[in-house]
Amino acid sequence: MLEESSRLLKSASALSIQAGKTTQTLRLSNAEATHQFGIELGRSLHEGSILLLEGDLGSGKTTLVQGIGEGLGIVEPIISPTFTLINEYIHGRLPLYHLDLYRLEPADVKALNLESYWDEQETPLGIVAIEWPGRLPYLPDSYLKILLTHTSEGSRLVQWDAVGAIAPQGLGVTPKH
Repeated sequence: MLEESSRLLKSASALSIQAGKTTQTLRLSNAEATHQFGIELGRSLHEGSILLLEGDLGSGKTTLVQGIGEGLGIVEPIISPTFTLINEYIHGRLPLYHLDLYRLEPADVKALNLESYWDEQETPLGIVAIEWPGRLPYLPDSYLKILLTHTSEGSRLVQWDAVGAIAPQGLGVTPKH
């Protein structure tokens, strides 16, 4: 399993943009590979990065965020904020703000003033990971959109696309303007 994760991470690091194509895709064999991909992503993200995480229930969004937290050096357990809405982890290379909007309507989301997590007015700038971003009534100017889907073989596909001025180092992602 460790060899497979290493191979996947090397593949992820070697990805490059094909002419005119900004969406990147990687097949992950299981939850551990998803976690390992998150670790690599967490190591490469810079302050102010916003991740919009899409996918069905159980597709691996929280598993990915747990890996991102580990990649940021966060040692406390990262749990799904489904009922708390927002979990803040401030003891790592950068703070991690994990939001889950599954149970909210867009009008409820607007009242949360979520832009305070990326405009550095109320919280220190860090990494913002938002599950169920389709409930956002507005999008930030720059973000990394990540879609996780199950395949019929039991693996997961992860697709990501950078929008605006975000590009994690070493993942072959360039921003789409």
